[in-house]
Amino acid sequence: MTDNKANENWEPKIIAFVCNWCTYAGADLAGISRLQYPPNVRLVRLPCSGRVNPFYVVKALQEGADGVLVSGCHPGECHYLTGNLSARRKFSMLKNFLSYVGIEPDRTLFTWVSASEGEKFAKVVKGVTEKVKALGPAKKLVKQF
Repeated sequence: MTDNKANENWEPKIIAFVCNWCTYAGADLAGISRLQYPPNVRLVRLPCSGRVNPFYVVKALQEGADGVLVSGCHPGECHYLTGNLSARRKFSMLKNFLSYVGIEPDRTLFTWVSASEGEKFAKVVKGVTEKVKALGPAKKLVKQF
């Protein structure tokens, strides 16, 4: 099989760290509403997006994830008051670090999705999948066994 054929059949692996109260509920609504979106995303449900340790994102990339999504409640709607704002600050710093070590900016994304935005969740997943697929398989930071 040539590289072009291999890349045509290749599908990215995307890890999504999501807030239990908003984004996870939005993902659930997308499923209940039978909205179609790529099956490439694996959800990791956390109490709050503010609980996402930046090392979780780095570890996901090291373990072979081609992209990472972090998503939480909209500003002002966090069940833990400011957890989502803390997550945004952490993610901003993490993006700078990943850029410094050569990770493409489109491999990681931070977004807000509320519990009533199932359609938005489906669009976010489609967008992330398309961006990561265009970049191809991740090669930096990935552990080689």
